[in-house]
Amino acid sequence: MIFPKIPMDRLICGDVGFGKTELALRASYLIASNHYQVVILAPTTILAKQHYENFQNRFKNFALTISCISRFTSKNERLDILNKTNSGEIDILIGTHSVLNDDLKFKKLAMIIIDEEQNFGVKQKEYLKNTLMILIYYHCQQLQYLEACN
Repeated sequence: MIFPKIPMDRLICGDVGFGKTELALRASYLIASNHYQVVILAPTTILAKQHYENFQNRFKNFALTISCISRFTSKNERLDILNKTNSGEIDILIGTHSVLNDDLKFKKLAMIIIDEEQNFGVKQKEYLKNTLMILIYYHCQQLQYLEACN
């Protein structure tokens, strides 16, 4: 079984070159290839862009839709990304604090990856816990039900 019965909360730490990004890439692929959404939250636009480029390069031969949203995203692009994320067309969304937006409704969110978690404030972490984690818990319950029916 890929998905747990309840959401997990895991911390991965290590020095540069330890493999944290590789682990994020592989976990994201596993989730996205099973038709669920992944959010990667980075504290800076530079880091978000770097992650976006890494994910694009790694998954260029796979049928995954990856988008990046930050303060450099134009209003039209932002609206397009919001609509595609809400409809489930975007598999992996990488972004800065822009991801923490009430207009952003995920269709099938299953994983949140927070890079450099210490750079986010209590308010942002509470938003993640109270809003996004509820979505993940809901999808975990749906999966349990589907598995029980099969």
